[in-house]
Amino acid sequence: MSAVPLRNNKAAAVSAVRTVTVLGATGSIGDSTMDLLRGARDRYRVEALTANSNVEGLAKLAKEFGARFAAIADPARLSELKDALAGTRIECGAGESAIIEAAARPADWVMAAVSGAAGLKPALAAVDRGATVALANKECLVCAGDIFMERAKKAGACILPADSEHNALFQALASGNREELTRVIITASGGPFRTWAPADIEQATLEQALKHPNWSMGQKITIDSASMMNKGLEVIEASYLFALTPDEIDVLVHPQSIIHGMVEFSDRSVVAQLGTPDMRIPIAHCLGWPDRVVGPSAKLDLAKIGQLTFETPDFERFPGLRLAYEALRMGHGATTVYNAANEIAVAAFIAGKIKFGAIARLVEATMNDWIRSGNQPPLRSADDAISVDHIARNKAAALLPQIALKAT
Repeated sequence: MSAVPLRNNKAAAVSAVRTVTVLGATGSIGDSTMDLLRGARDRYRVEALTANSNVEGLAKLAKEFGARFAAIADPARLSELKDALAGTRIECGAGESAIIEAAARPADWVMAAVSGAAGLKPALAAVDRGATVALANKECLVCAGDIFMERAKKAGACILPADSEHNALFQALASGNREELTRVIITASGGPFRTWAPADIEQATLEQALKHPNWSMGQKITIDSASMMNKGLEVIEASYLFALTPDEIDVLVHPQSIIHGMVEFSDRSVVAQLGTPDMRIPIAHCLGWPDRVVGPSAKLDLAKIGQLTFETPDFERFPGLRLAYEALRMGHGATTVYNAANEIAVAAFIAGKIKFGAIARLVEATMNDWIRSGNQPPLRSADDAISVDHIARNKAAALLPQIALKAT
């Protein structure tokens, strides 16, 4: 049985009260998840919550929802967390081991929303005990897709895609069988620079990159959306999640962000999932699956929207998308390198060390160095993937000064 159920059949009864754990409870995805839980307290009980460094937010949520365990990723903040939870019965911990412990605790459903490669081991801890995992962390699949999906299948875990695009594909795939599929189409808003000239994109400021036209997201993912690196990560994620080849995945720019994904079948029928640009919609689908929950999102009013438009993505404006396809075809850890170099590049852009256009150049230079090195063994474990991630980060950091000086 696949770790991702390709038909949304109600194969198993859902318990009256579902226990949940939210990894990354204070981030944008976590915030949307907690909002949904807030509206359905009779259906869900919170087992554990985690956060990166937001002690105040984590403690507030843990007390509000009566969590049994709370963990902060920053080990230096443990005493603060203990003080904030004083007088409660909530257990707490800090550091990577505590985040993994949170994921390993007996919750029926786990939201995996810890950003970056740091989210891999906690998500695997939930997978290995056969939990239902709502996956909002792209890096789990980009860094270690084969490993992640194989372990999920072995443990009998159910992986539900929580990203809007992959959740849309998941819903649309229920209209046919895998062997009837010809391609999937992931939509992209095009971000704030959709119509900008490449020379202008090169000089874009942080403030401009953070002005997404449709979505309200965290800083890193918003910059990734502006560069379309985020869409590249989604292409890679879709490949592993649904066992698709690069040629079976297309990207279509759709500025209104109403259609989130489409699936084309062998009879040329195309099934699409539509909804307002609100992350609570795909999260609600995962939270209620195999049933549906009543969500607070706005009703879709197509008459008010008036029109839906589409464009072919421009690889000249957005070379990061081209690089994602190249990494996927290369294999042997290239997608891990792609992600790691991008994280270094985005951090450098935020710090003002490189221009916006240099993000893709640093990723490409790091990928090329990885290929030239010939050090491309198959990834057999999470530790292998993390090792490649560290190597790529170090190489990207070493290449950073020369990329910063290089003109377009």
